[in-house]
Amino acid sequence: MDEYIVSARKYRPMTFDSVVGQQALTTTLKNAVKSGKLAHAYLFCGPRGVGKTTCARIFAKTINCTNPNAEGEACNECESCQAFNEGRSYNIFELDAASNNSVENIKTLMDQTRIPPQVGRYKVFIIDEVHMLSTAAFNAFLKTLEEPPAHVIFILATTEKHKILPTILSRCQIYDFERMTVPNIINHLKAVAEKEGIQFEEQALNIIAEKADGGMRDALSIFDQAASFSQGNITYQKVIEDLNVLDEENYFKIVDLAMENKVSEIMVLLNNIINKGFDGGHLINGLASHVRNVLMAKDPQTLPLLEVSEQQKRQYQEQAQKCPTPFLYQSLQIMNRCDVEYRQSSNKRLLVEITLILVAQITQKDDETPASGRSPKRLKSLFKHLIIKAQPKPVQQVTGGSRAKAAQTERKSAEPVAPQQTEPASSTHVSVQLNESVAAKTAPSATMPKINLGSIGMSFRNLRNEGKAEVVEEDKVEITNKDENQQFSQQDLIVEWRAMCNRIGKANVGLAQRMKHLSPRITEFPNVEVLAENNILLEEMQAFKGRIHATLTKYLHNGNIAVSFRLAKQEEIKPILTPRQELEKLQKENASIARLIEKLSLDLV
Repeated sequence: MDEYIVSARKYRPMTFDSVVGQQALTTTLKNAVKSGKLAHAYLFCGPRGVGKTTCARIFAKTINCTNPNAEGEACNECESCQAFNEGRSYNIFELDAASNNSVENIKTLMDQTRIPPQVGRYKVFIIDEVHMLSTAAFNAFLKTLEEPPAHVIFILATTEKHKILPTILSRCQIYDFERMTVPNIINHLKAVAEKEGIQFEEQALNIIAEKADGGMRDALSIFDQAASFSQGNITYQKVIEDLNVLDEENYFKIVDLAMENKVSEIMVLLNNIINKGFDGGHLINGLASHVRNVLMAKDPQTLPLLEVSEQQKRQYQEQAQKCPTPFLYQSLQIMNRCDVEYRQSSNKRLLVEITLILVAQITQKDDETPASGRSPKRLKSLFKHLIIKAQPKPVQQVTGGSRAKAAQTERKSAEPVAPQQTEPASSTHVSVQLNESVAAKTAPSATMPKINLGSIGMSFRNLRNEGKAEVVEEDKVEITNKDENQQFSQQDLIVEWRAMCNRIGKANVGLAQRMKHLSPRITEFPNVEVLAENNILLEEMQAFKGRIHATLTKYLHNGNIAVSFRLAKQEEIKPILTPRQELEKLQKENASIARLIEKLSLDLV
């Protein structure tokens, strides 16, 4: 039985023309060989498995070939080429910088540069993963790299160019290798499969190419694994089973169901997917990529951006014809928001379910019933009063009978609106009445009605009253502990204020969040003052003043507390700090906390 060699080694390119997906770089290197214009140092950088070390070896063999052909390729027949192919060449040295990264290793390498080659013209030193060298090793390497002997050429290879010192980069010719495209990987896998006598489905090779993420070596390793699992017949079903990849058909089905607003069927499909061991976040990311591909398939200009097989391109185009563009845009926004919130979520499955429900409701028709789950349309009608007032009205002459008709219209518009007419369905009727009222009151000499800016900063409740501030009646709550007179500090006041806000949050989340940012203060014990940043918040707190007063007296055990509210002056408003800013402020004010965070290597999550 012959010794088994993995495909990544067995089909490793031996010439520039056999290198896949790097035509621009290989052409440049061949032209350098043909012209004899060789640099003393090269840097090959790029992602893993794209041919950096392979090209370095081919280049090293070619520049030492005694009889290169007209295309700049090695002859593979001379003594230098045969020595390289058989692994006995003394002119080419490879060093793995990941395990030989000390100053001593570099000094030993520098000593070998002084010895000229016995056969061929150059001594080539290939240093792989050069970014792993220590700073001291880089510094020891600098002088020789800048002015090496005439017979020495350095070829450095790395996956992380940003970790290399700028002084090293400035002494090298830099070649950036590209990621392998899916079509290039598929074509190469087809050639390997034909040579190995392995049957395959093109859709299965497409899954392997996508899983490889731009690396040909990874693609060949996955190909060997799939061939072993499927016993020489690589099918789509066997590949997704072997690699534990979610079937693309699930994404097509979810989008089709979302277009039909079938939330229940999507929930059943999600449950089946999770029961097979797939993560909800993985599903959302895959579905977002799928929707992006559908969006690209809508336009022939963006269709080449899909790195999929021809069969899948046709499938994407078919679904793109059924999906409106706004649906695709909103779906991507919803799923992107889910991806951002997924890591912090304590109930990840619920977050995924809500995301899919929102996607399934995008194309649903608006429903005014409270249980429909749709967003309310009521807010739009609240601003129609301001919009109507801002629009210029044509000047009309009111004479005779028309003056009486206008007066009658004005009297009707001044009548109070019945309670049932304040619902969203009658907002158009109210707007028409206001429109007629404004038109009737417009004098012949009027040019444009003035906009009442006093309503800016008021609440929605005041906007319904056409900008007139609403008088808020203070709620009266009896103080039951007037005999208590316990002392309390500013810190005690802040603690109880936050606790009160947490309890309010169950009934009024918005007010509680705004009140949490306030810091009440003791003016003259036991009097407490609360500063509001705007009129809206001040009005809302005034409505709850009695209950706020009763709560503070109860939990601070002092029945003599007096609570007052007022609007803060501009210089009294403090910016709201983020958790990161609060931590930085705490570190500046307390050196002990800063040292503790540094010693324990703590960070804010």
